[in-house]
Amino acid sequence: MTSTTTSPAASTATEKTPGSEVATANGRGSTNIADVVVSKIAGIAAREVDGVYDLGGQAARVVGKIRETLPGAPDLTQGVTVEVGEKQAAVDVAIVAEYGVAIHDLAAGIRNNVIDAIESMTGLQVTEVNVTVHDVHFPDSDDDETPATESRVQ
Repeated sequence: MTSTTTSPAASTATEKTPGSEVATANGRGSTNIADVVVSKIAGIAAREVDGVYDLGGQAARVVGKIRETLPGAPDLTQGVTVEVGEKQAAVDVAIVAEYGVAIHDLAAGIRNNVIDAIESMTGLQVTEVNVTVHDVHFPDSDDDETPATESRVQ
């Protein structure tokens, strides 16, 4: 959400509502960035990292699968929670990791990608990115499209 006002920056600073929006005053107006925008940026950046199978805990993923059946865009904020101030943002990302990936390296990659994306796109300073690994995804035989192995007993 972007708005431009012609009032001086000092008066717009008193009109801002804290918490839900970020305002950057430059003397010629203000720019407000909604929390959902920062959440979407973080969600897309986290999904770009190799080794991330999905975002969110089990309940969020179930709701996400139901949403996918409905027409419309997927929920890019699933598994992402942000807290946005006037100049800083903190991000919590919940993931499901692919089996075999070093989780500490995966978390570092997610942190770096999320911080770079948010700081370059919004100008906010990211104070922290907390990564919670809820599960590990094992490749299923259905995913690989290989025939099922024969039973050891008859």
